[in-house]
Amino acid sequence: MNALEIKKLSVAINDSNILKDFNLTVPKGEVHALMGPNGTGKSTFAKALSGHEDYEITSGEALLDGKNIVGMEPDEISRAGLFLAFQYPSEIPGVSIANFIRAALTARLKDNEDFEVTQYYKKLYEKMDLLKIDRKFTSRSVNEDFSGGEKKRCEILQLAMLQPKYAILDETDSGLDIDALKIVAEGVNNMRSAETGFLLITHYQRLLNYIVPDKVHVMWDGGIVRSGDRSLALELEEKGYDWIKEEMALTT
Repeated sequence: MNALEIKKLSVAINDSNILKDFNLTVPKGEVHALMGPNGTGKSTFAKALSGHEDYEITSGEALLDGKNIVGMEPDEISRAGLFLAFQYPSEIPGVSIANFIRAALTARLKDNEDFEVTQYYKKLYEKMDLLKIDRKFTSRSVNEDFSGGEKKRCEILQLAMLQPKYAILDETDSGLDIDALKIVAEGVNNMRSAETGFLLITHYQRLLNYIVPDKVHVMWDGGIVRSGDRSLALELEEKGYDWIKEEMALTT
């Protein structure tokens, strides 16, 4: 199946269970949103899936087009086609944006493939112009002394250049003003295609005003408790999450 399929995934941190038999399917060509209040396991899911060493996957599968990526190293997961845009991108002093992305692309080349520098910079500048990133940024160290909006645009630039099979955006809207949010959303919308699946992790509906999802999922206590179309996000915007909490209390 051409999808990112999560089957009964359980994740623990320091022997504390965070995700419990978590299930989710994001087909290629679709944009899904994962919503929920703080502490429900959204970022835990993203980091565990990308191979973060602090998160122990105790059971379950994560299938990327049928290939189980559980247990793989982060670089292997990335090369397999999964991209994670971080909520708090790290600074990498001394490594320029241009060289960082170039190294990532080079690592994906097959043995008989060559890297054409001229074509690389042509594509890089096209994507930077789309995201309204000054071309001088190519020589700046990754995320060093960047504003919040600049960091998020840099993440989307990497996404645009790497063209993964599946992309998880972990609260990419966090800390963005409305102009930066629109630019990031425009970049994501331009990358929507039948060849890529997106999962947007967010607290708020406002991002979904600009990136309209095919499906919305609500997470609570380590699992998905409700799924629907965009109207579900609008309902959450109107009512908050307390009604979900009340419904869950009635079922336990």
